[in-house]
Amino acid sequence: MRPVWGLAHAIVVLLPSLVSSLPHSSPFQRIRILQLCSLMNLSMRYLWIIFALQPAGLLLAGERVHFNRDVQPILASHCIECHGPDSAARKGDLRLDRGDGLTDDRGGYQILAPGKPESSELIARVTHADHNERMPPPEFAKKKPLTSAELETLKRWIAEGGEFAEHWAYIPPQRPPLPKVSDDNWPKNAMDYFILNRLDKKGLRPTPEADKITLIRRASLALTGLPPTIEEIDAFISDDSADAFEKVVDRLLASPRYGLHMAQAWLDAARYSDSSGYQADWERYQWPWRDWVVNAYNANMPFDQFTIEQLAGDMLPEATLSQKIATGFNRNHRINDEGGSLDAEFEVEYVVDRVDTTATVWLGLSAGCARCHDYKYDPLSQREFYGLYAFFNNVPEKGIDGRIGAAKPFVEIPNEPVVAELNKRKALLAELQMSEATESVKKQIKGLTDEIKKLERYSKGMAMVMQELPNRRPTYLLKRGDYQHPDTSEVISPSLPVAFLNTDTQQAPPRDRLELARWIARAENPLTARVAVNRLWQHHFGIGIVRTSEDFGTRGERPVHPELLDWLATEFTRLDWDLKAIHRLIVTSATFRQSSKVDANVASMDPMNRLLARGPRMRLSGAAIRDQALLVSGLLSERQGGVAVKPYQPEGLWEEQSFGNGKTTIDFYEQDHGESLYRRTLYTFLETYGGTATARYF
Repeated sequence: MRPVWGLAHAIVVLLPSLVSSLPHSSPFQRIRILQLCSLMNLSMRYLWIIFALQPAGLLLAGERVHFNRDVQPILASHCIECHGPDSAARKGDLRLDRGDGLTDDRGGYQILAPGKPESSELIARVTHADHNERMPPPEFAKKKPLTSAELETLKRWIAEGGEFAEHWAYIPPQRPPLPKVSDDNWPKNAMDYFILNRLDKKGLRPTPEADKITLIRRASLALTGLPPTIEEIDAFISDDSADAFEKVVDRLLASPRYGLHMAQAWLDAARYSDSSGYQADWERYQWPWRDWVVNAYNANMPFDQFTIEQLAGDMLPEATLSQKIATGFNRNHRINDEGGSLDAEFEVEYVVDRVDTTATVWLGLSAGCARCHDYKYDPLSQREFYGLYAFFNNVPEKGIDGRIGAAKPFVEIPNEPVVAELNKRKALLAELQMSEATESVKKQIKGLTDEIKKLERYSKGMAMVMQELPNRRPTYLLKRGDYQHPDTSEVISPSLPVAFLNTDTQQAPPRDRLELARWIARAENPLTARVAVNRLWQHHFGIGIVRTSEDFGTRGERPVHPELLDWLATEFTRLDWDLKAIHRLIVTSATFRQSSKVDANVASMDPMNRLLARGPRMRLSGAAIRDQALLVSGLLSERQGGVAVKPYQPEGLWEEQSFGNGKTTIDFYEQDHGESLYRRTLYTFLETYGGTATARYF
């Protein structure tokens, strides 16, 4: 790439000096040439963006075509909608999402003739002179025509043999060797070799290490969501030992603040809230599950166990109360209590939500479209969707429920701090009732009685959990996804999509929710470890190695550092799914420690810092900004756990989102006082539709 840049730059620089020597050019022609040079010089500043991103179809001379990198994105953009997994939308009995049958004789022609693009029907159709015969069809080509570069890539691919490959995300990751780099002294751990190797190929150099104040602030915010104290900064600056920064990172990982900060993103992914949603949006008591997540992070629960307990903790042998609470992950969906609604409709909606959320969070796949039809871009048929649906369709729940703070099934958990406070209030009330009934005493008794009523409301947590019916509920394919039109000709058993079974034939397919959870958490699963480490990368660098962290399918972005992603995924499983170890690996790397200062050249080449020739610039969430303000002002309460709190918010704000008739539990905002005003934002009451006052500002 650099010779191309050098030649282009030479033309821009030398051309003006040659203009005056043109013997037959007029003054007007010379002016036009100089104007062109000026425009080219401006464009050169942005040319590196094109080279750095290198879209599909832009290949260097002599470079071999890579199917997943170069060809699959072209087919996904232009062909798969009509020639993909969706059997109902498929045209010409042709699939281009897989290689089966493409080289077969189809009555005198082949879709793909290896080594012979001129004899391949694929090339003949995309270059056909008749617009009505050319592919993609005119109505599609108008929106996104096939470019000449993409056409050339297809020709080269076939000329080189036309080999097909399975989508990269469905192939189990293989641990790559560490690549060679120009400077063996720069990497601080294995991860850095992959980054430096990529920078070497682009002719870039990493920036110097950031100063100590920047480093400790960056690490503190990344791992705890709060800035370091002056004392902590001074201690780090005065520590001249070789592992001074590693000691800072270990201290942060051991802090209770770590679990609070990491739980915030997981709660968002799990659609956690303190109200049920829909019309009346009743208050729910799901905070015991939120506390379970915080405690799991602080205890550094291995991610495979973290996965199994949340998806099927209730089905573990002799399941503990904690393991049952963990399954609240798949009860965090909205729950309707509206009069006139039908149980059958919302019982379907809740199961669909579980399938979609589980697939997105752990597998990086958007499964919801297959509820109504075969998925157009990824190998998930409608029937296979209901195979996944069957894993979650055995919960003894009602579609219309949830007015008492939880919908069945749920478990009750004593709220110990509230119970202790309640007992104090009751004892004081008993003393006052034995006293002389003066006006002052009567007033105190009334106040205590009101406080006791409020505390009793929160003396127990009713955490919604997963539970299995003794006899399996039958699952049917729903025509067009409509609960009113089940296809009762076939009962669908719990099953995985065929595409996933093809990646691992050594184990029997899962038959229930616990076996599904164990399959998801297996090291051989091609998706789970990749999706998890990609989210950790996104946490620290702002963008994942795969930008579309929720979509690892054929329409998602291909990883910008594919070898690094696979190395991290295999390292995660090698370390027995140790989350803190991966955080430590990333934060102590030379890549993370770089200064975030950047010159114009690097910024134009890599504006989004995907190549990481500089350190990350952290964008704080609204929650982190509020927590930081409380900390530096000396007000932040470090108390953990318990019911959600309601700090100050502008008057009238709550009523705009409430049902407004005074009948539901969240029609009125009862502001808390004292320490509750200053707790971490994680504990602020989160309304499904309204969020929090802080969230509305960000």
